[in-house]
Amino acid sequence: MKESPNLIFHVLFLLLLISPSVFSWKKDEFRNCNQTPFCKRARSRKPGACNLIATEVSISDDGDLTAKLIPKTPENNESQDTPVEVDSKPLLLTISVYRDGILRLKIDEDQSLNPPKKRFEVPDVILDEFLSKKLYLQRLSEEKIDNDSGFSSVVYLDGDYEGVLRHDPFEVFVRERGNGKRVLSINSNGLFDFEQLREKKEGDDWEERFRSHTDTRPYGPQSISFDVSFFGADIVSGIPEHATSLALKPTSGPGVEDGFSEPYRLFNLDVFEYLHESPFGLYGSIPFMFSHGKARGSSGFFWLNAAEMQIDVFGTGWDAGQDKIMMPVDEKRIDTLWMSEAGVVDAFFFVGPGPKDVVRQYTSVTGRPAMPQLFATAYHQCRWNYRDEEDVFGVDSKFDEHDIPYDVLWLDIEHTDGKRYFTWDKVLFPNPEEMQNKLAAKGRHMVTIVDPHIKRDDNYYIHKEASDNGYYVKDASNRDFDGWCWPGSSSYVDVVNPDIRSWWADKFSYGNYIGSTPSLYIWNDMNEPSVFNGPEVTMPRDALHFGGTEHRELHNAYGYYFHMATSNGLVKRGNGKDRPFVLSRAFFPGTQRYGAVWTGDNTAEWDHLRVSVPMLLTLGLTGISFSGADVGGFFGNPEPDLLVRWYQLGAYYPFFRAHAHQDTKRREPWLFGERNTQLIREAIHTRYMFLPYFYTLFREANITGTPVIRPLWMEFPADEETFSNDEAFMVGNGLLVQGVYTERAKHVSVYLPGDQSWYDLRNGATYKGGKRHKFEALEDSVPAFQRAGTIIPRKDRFRRSSTQMDKDPYTLVIALNSSKEAEGELYIDDGKSFNFENGAYIHRHLKFSNGKLTSSNAAPSGAGGNKFSTDCTVERIILLGLSPAPKSALIEPANQKVGIEMGPLTIRPGKSPSFATIRKPNVRIADNWTIKIS
Repeated sequence: MKESPNLIFHVLFLLLLISPSVFSWKKDEFRNCNQTPFCKRARSRKPGACNLIATEVSISDDGDLTAKLIPKTPENNESQDTPVEVDSKPLLLTISVYRDGILRLKIDEDQSLNPPKKRFEVPDVILDEFLSKKLYLQRLSEEKIDNDSGFSSVVYLDGDYEGVLRHDPFEVFVRERGNGKRVLSINSNGLFDFEQLREKKEGDDWEERFRSHTDTRPYGPQSISFDVSFFGADIVSGIPEHATSLALKPTSGPGVEDGFSEPYRLFNLDVFEYLHESPFGLYGSIPFMFSHGKARGSSGFFWLNAAEMQIDVFGTGWDAGQDKIMMPVDEKRIDTLWMSEAGVVDAFFFVGPGPKDVVRQYTSVTGRPAMPQLFATAYHQCRWNYRDEEDVFGVDSKFDEHDIPYDVLWLDIEHTDGKRYFTWDKVLFPNPEEMQNKLAAKGRHMVTIVDPHIKRDDNYYIHKEASDNGYYVKDASNRDFDGWCWPGSSSYVDVVNPDIRSWWADKFSYGNYIGSTPSLYIWNDMNEPSVFNGPEVTMPRDALHFGGTEHRELHNAYGYYFHMATSNGLVKRGNGKDRPFVLSRAFFPGTQRYGAVWTGDNTAEWDHLRVSVPMLLTLGLTGISFSGADVGGFFGNPEPDLLVRWYQLGAYYPFFRAHAHQDTKRREPWLFGERNTQLIREAIHTRYMFLPYFYTLFREANITGTPVIRPLWMEFPADEETFSNDEAFMVGNGLLVQGVYTERAKHVSVYLPGDQSWYDLRNGATYKGGKRHKFEALEDSVPAFQRAGTIIPRKDRFRRSSTQMDKDPYTLVIALNSSKEAEGELYIDDGKSFNFENGAYIHRHLKFSNGKLTSSNAAPSGAGGNKFSTDCTVERIILLGLSPAPKSALIEPANQKVGIEMGPLTIRPGKSPSFATIRKPNVRIADNWTIKIS
């Protein structure tokens, strides 16, 4: 139940408005597992405690395998070892099969037995298109289990896999056909537990207390827990958001490091100055785990559930009680324990077998990443807060004065009229449309912040409409929930309701959002949701949403629905023609369909620079390609060395934004001396140079789900040296980037995987793959390399913004492998509309082989042509690894001969080695052509 704000809280709130750092991360502000009863109960259970068996197994009229789960015998109940008594009503189990080898498992209470209420199932995440790919089961095959009297039911999956339901004891697993090797399983260690809802009886005390807050828990304990095993796995990853390594560390059993005795928590929270190495949950939650191993490849497990979740990763050799394990003891595996406060079991098994296969399978369920506008993939400049219009124009002009491109200027909460969103401070920002139009004249855009907390002010039209129409989340007493956030007393829009989401979306129209223009886009912050006086700085779990759903059941999805509503609002605003850009701090499965995310309130420390890489790689593995970390760190004042290194690494983040807290010193790129300004300029220029490549990768993500930046093992899945390497990452399949993570570093060690060479982006020098190299830590860039056998498209003319580069020519950098071959792709569209969905784009396949560079159409029939065109040409072709240097080239079909000269690899100050360069072949990038080298 919500506590009334007291005098102490009002004092703290005023301090927060003055300096929010007073609420920096404190361990005792948030619950641990022992303070979370459902987690404590689940962790106390012993292997083999589950005594459920599957009965009445059959194929339903809907083409699913169905069964009932019941206790084996009353005599075995004593082995359940649980402090919570539950009615032993049957549970309903359903297994569905979908194309691409995806198995879905659902377990819920039997509604025909009239439980006190229907458990919440998360809507608007699973794609209708995925549901249409269901395979209708026709028959079951049963097999006897070796050395056992029990039976299993087997169903065929699409491909070389089959799903198995073991009856006694209950277990579900996926295995390879033929050899029977397991891929994934549930309840192989007998840890499944499902606390059924029941009516409250006299004497039942279900309340839970944490600090000064009381949770009424009107439906009592309703948690679910079970073990999941990943076979053939060397590492597991995923389940963001945590500030930790890419390969998840054990949290239970042998090998647990200091600080990792807690499970990985998934519970969206507003965490100030979070720790850089911790299993503690942060702003978003994606309950999808990714496994990878040299022998088996990759697999994935996804539990669609929006309640709080805790996940243990067991260390090798944990005490599982070998006599009770149902799996072959000689199979290599990683065991995990999944625990949730509420919801149902709605789980998906992804068989891979390659890393990109798993991402494709997962995003076929939850959606591919949205295709961003081109400007959004460039550089963003942000601060809490740019004070007024004069400050905005001053920052804008300084970028031009220092020849530094940027595309977006951001305004934080202080631009509003008293923290009332959709308004402007009339003194500080009296002419918002004129301000935006001046930036737009240079091809630039603006972003303003819109958060979910609404100031409770009867003179504020948003509040009046929401209050009058009953659009707010309710408290446990069914009154409008009243919590505290930036405006003071605030209520929260119930965006779980699709009608209220539609109402919210309408607020972004030009008529409603006075002062907005077509060049203005949106930032959703604080949407976990953040409630300053709430338990754990969020909404009470017994608050009520649409349909009487408790907040505990959907907490992790609240920010997702808010992001969805905002994104849909921008689409509405543009009459369905303009791609939206919305940045969200909170996220959930499906967020990738609506925009970008960032890693929240990081700190200007080397450790936070370092941990940004595994955090972003993890987001990419779980579907969210468009992500970044605040360059320079949100809190604190970075030393110039750290700031420069962060820009140099951040230039390769999918989302590239500098941001800072209002208490920090100003840190625009020109404020750290001429040399540092030059270094930051070159880092930003690097991003703009590679924009054609990044945009092509965003399209690849949009089509296949494959992330823009990738772990090394995604491109080199059999190279064990890459499995624990999260200091370096791949940008697409062609670039490898290694950060510099220590102050005043002299040298940096870089592992270059594979059996082909790598070309240094700074000077074109070649280095062998499959070994570690030691490089001097030069101040002008972080180590970055182009993979032999790839072709990278660039634009080398520097402009004020990406929009002004639209008609600029391309440079193609061809890095030949040992066979003197290379391949690449280039994707182009109008950079802003949805016309690409109707085939209005250009997609080129570039190939160098047998001394010929060929450009051919990679788009399917009906795309490109008269639907979209460009007159852009190729300005330079740089050939790396071609010896001896050729003398000339012949362009076909024009039969035009052009000379080959020696030229630099990049356009940057200072001397650089020269490479064979075809200057001004002037072939149209959209045409078919061949260039013969001789």
